[in-house]
Amino acid sequence: MKTPKRIKVLTLGDHPFLPSGVGSQTKYMCEALLQSDKFDIISLGGAISHPNYQTQKTKEWEERWLVKPVNGYGDKITIRNVLQEVKPDILWFMTDPRFYEWLWTMDDEVRPKVPLVYYHVWDNFPAPKYNNKWYSSTDAIATISKVTSQIVQEVSPHVREQYIPHAVDTNVFKKVTHPEGVALMKNIRKDNGFKDKTVFFWNNRNARRKQSGTLLFWFKEFLDRVGHDKAALLMHTDINDPHGQPLDFLIKELGLTTGQVQFSTEKVSPQNLATMYNLADCTVNISDAEGFGLGTLESLACETPIIVNMTGGLQEQVTDGKNFFGIGIEPSSKAVIGSPTVPYIYEDRINKDEFIDALVKIHEMSREERSELGKKGREHVMANYNFETFNKTWVDFMLKIHEDYGSWETRKGYEAWECKEL
Repeated sequence: MKTPKRIKVLTLGDHPFLPSGVGSQTKYMCEALLQSDKFDIISLGGAISHPNYQTQKTKEWEERWLVKPVNGYGDKITIRNVLQEVKPDILWFMTDPRFYEWLWTMDDEVRPKVPLVYYHVWDNFPAPKYNNKWYSSTDAIATISKVTSQIVQEVSPHVREQYIPHAVDTNVFKKVTHPEGVALMKNIRKDNGFKDKTVFFWNNRNARRKQSGTLLFWFKEFLDRVGHDKAALLMHTDINDPHGQPLDFLIKELGLTTGQVQFSTEKVSPQNLATMYNLADCTVNISDAEGFGLGTLESLACETPIIVNMTGGLQEQVTDGKNFFGIGIEPSSKAVIGSPTVPYIYEDRINKDEFIDALVKIHEMSREERSELGKKGREHVMANYNFETFNKTWVDFMLKIHEDYGSWETRKGYEAWECKEL
């Protein structure tokens, strides 16, 4: 019996083996398609410096998933070459639209051959009408959050849109319950001076919008209020990222050098990251702009409640509209900021006193109260952000794209011209 021809998908984005949010979600999407046995993948892996540019394969998928390292997110010459050499059926790309203007400006070369599918990351309102030209140059847009979904529907209602939120592996990110694991958690807390303290966890890139410096200054005021021996902050990040603040310098300036703030700076496996969520009593994210915020979703999957700014995708994680799985803080200001490529967007800032009050509230909860919040949080993740739904949605969506739009000789649903009434 002849094996049916698989649909060939070309992906652009962060290298799929990177631990970044874009990298991990690209990997999950690729694995979902491969596991269906209906797709093969060619990934252009970008966003990092490569030791070499040899094509990479995985032991599990071998020739069915080829990863070609590229600078940045690729360029026009690379796309032209790959289209001719590989002849993919669908071109899928992900991250902020600022990185793909070069691709959209060559849609007249690409779209006659293959449909463009964009997994869209966008943080906030006002609805970016300036993105309409890019949305309109795309066959279908998958959106990572309810905010992004609403934005695309408002800006370009004529473009096909599908809400596909991020997902986490709940077999890895889960609460440690077996006796040996519980004993290990207690020993790790003790060895790090966390034994009788409320531990807050921060897992983010040390970048401006993540508000890492603000967090340290406000956490110091929280400790002044409850006692410097009562709580600790564990930050999993690069302490000297050129796009952030010198965190080691800040803790010295603030006098937080006796264990109040500790850093985890090495890249770790998902299993070790899950251990950190289990160590913590609460995970914090106060970014002023956050497309989704994968760290807080991983935290909830581990039954660790969260404190977040009610912005972007964070707000749909902390509440289902009825129940809260931690504390959501409404922004006290929404400044309109911008740049030549993003003329306007809200930057959401929270109030210091409300944040410190949130820390105090979590600190003063009993372990049972925090545990109850965490259990409800995992139920929320299992119901709305599970791998099974994520995988099925991606497979069904991409199959439908191929059926409706075809590729190369069977390409349909695209015209290189349009009629306008003058």
